[in-house]
Amino acid sequence: MEVIIKPIITEKMTAMGEKLNRYGFIVAKAANKIEIKNAIEKMYGVSVANVNTNNYIGKIKSRNTKAGVVSGLAGRNKKAIVSLKAGETIDFYSNI
Repeated sequence: MEVIIKPIITEKMTAMGEKLNRYGFIVAKAANKIEIKNAIEKMYGVSVANVNTNNYIGKIKSRNTKAGVVSGLAGRNKKAIVSLKAGETIDFYSNI
């Protein structure tokens, strides 16, 4: 099972990384905090202090078509906010 799907790179998460040393990731729905911590430490070579997770449900979407109103859900995901120990950082742009 792939634990880490992708990092969250937005203005808000970049500011949080610079100020609070916290980074966000989209992770597998079945992943727990221990698996996330071990995957981050292995992938980036850093020490993780704390992991917080959030399950996001998909937004309800609907549109009008010839057949009538079609409704459904947008994608669901699980986000993990990872706090690193003091003095450690993750550089997402080093591979570019």
